[in-house]
Amino acid sequence: MRAEKEPGEPGAGAEPGAGKEPGAGGKEPGAGKEPGAGREPGAGKGRRFQLTRDTARPEGGGRAAPGDAPAPARQWPLLAVMGVTGLGLLITAFDAFRVGTLLIGLAMIGGAVLRWALPSVGMLAVRSRFTDMITYGGLGVAILLLSLMAQPHPWLKVPFLEDILHFTV
Repeated sequence: MRAEKEPGEPGAGAEPGAGKEPGAGGKEPGAGKEPGAGREPGAGKGRRFQLTRDTARPEGGGRAAPGDAPAPARQWPLLAVMGVTGLGLLITAFDAFRVGTLLIGLAMIGGAVLRWALPSVGMLAVRSRFTDMITYGGLGVAILLLSLMAQPHPWLKVPFLEDILHFTV
């Protein structure tokens, strides 16, 4: 975590260089030279190209279990989603395409539900809660629907898709 600066501390002002003590005689170092001499790099240029020193943790990105628990227990939501996804990939590799991809889609939907239901999901939290839920849920529904409509002998038949296919070909 980063330390926040208090309003009275040097460097806590709204702009770079605010709160610094001027040099001897009330003049800044480099005064009287060319404009911008003696200033910090980037001072007075605005906030456009400043370097990022750290990143914010996504909301809900804390541990899913107490800190004294072993690492797998702290990351159980991510491990559950990855475990079901891995099982789906393994089943798909053993030539049960539809069942394997159904498991992968259900794992993604499960990740969206975990992200919605739990206040802290560990490394399953990548972006904001809303974005994660939409991403996981959207991918899960898409994979689920594609696996249900896969040929031959689809389990789900959508009538207008066949018309679209005949129209485009």
